[in-house]
Amino acid sequence: MAGHSKWANIQHRKGRQDKLRSKLFSKLAKEITVAAKMGDPDPDNNPRLRMAVKEAKSQSVPKDVIDRAIKKSVAGEGDDYEEIRYEGYGPNGVAVIVEAMTDNRNRTASTVRSTFTKNGGNLGETGSVGFMFDRKGEIVYAADAGDADTVMMAAIEAGADDVESSDEGHVIYCGDTDLNAVSTALEVDLGESVTAKLVWVPNISTEMDLEGMEKLMKLIDALEDDDDVQRITTNFEASDEVMEQL
Repeated sequence: MAGHSKWANIQHRKGRQDKLRSKLFSKLAKEITVAAKMGDPDPDNNPRLRMAVKEAKSQSVPKDVIDRAIKKSVAGEGDDYEEIRYEGYGPNGVAVIVEAMTDNRNRTASTVRSTFTKNGGNLGETGSVGFMFDRKGEIVYAADAGDADTVMMAAIEAGADDVESSDEGHVIYCGDTDLNAVSTALEVDLGESVTAKLVWVPNISTEMDLEGMEKLMKLIDALEDDDDVQRITTNFEASDEVMEQL
């Protein structure tokens, strides 16, 4: 899971430096509205909405933006979005999964395909790279939640599958259908997590050099610029030296 963790770190750093925070807020608000429309508008009674709100808070989305997104669903406002997953290959044959929410499937498919082509990639069929990833629940705690042993014991008791602890914090993985139960159980011992969400974790990695990583970043940046794209996951693996140069 090394590449997955490194990519999460890149996204974290990029997010903090991103000049277009409104675009990020808009995507997170869209997820909240969709989650609320699909279930109860009360986060306590809607696990998906609760996770969406937690993710928004972790990215410093203002409370009024979160509340407004939920109210949109209650009022029946906003477009009806369809969730679509695209799969393809980026530079050096790296696998890429793109998750989108769209009110126009044809527009989004055309834009995503064009973005792959213009940035050294190739959009494939659904399932073309999905086998290289496992769907898991990911729960993140800050480093001060406890030492590695304490977090590991809490994770085991909660039914988690794996834990990665470092100076930056603790990342706990569980089965995708167990996310809500494991997250709730962990809160008893460790308190509220920073984030809890479903992720794609690579089970096969693609080694990338500096040139390949620079091309991959351009592809990711172009995809993220699309308002319909919510999340992007890749299976790159790169040395610490390459990561430092980025």
